[in-house]
Amino acid sequence: MAVPKRKTSKARRDKRRSSVWKLSAPAMTLCSCGTYNLPHRVCSNCGKYDGKVVVNMDAKA
Repeated sequence: MAVPKRKTSKARRDKRRSSVWKLSAPAMTLCSCGTYNLPHRVCSNCGKYDGKVVVNMDAKA
């Protein structure tokens, strides 16, 4: 059975735990209309995806 030779220091323990608590900002892409949206999703402002109109926003309103 493996037994640690020395006590794990508080700094070493806390460094290991710190990576779990970090929050990352969501990745955002800039649409051709100038608004930010999540990648690989249709723009909620203009209805475009990959430069092509997928959803007609005029008919939706």
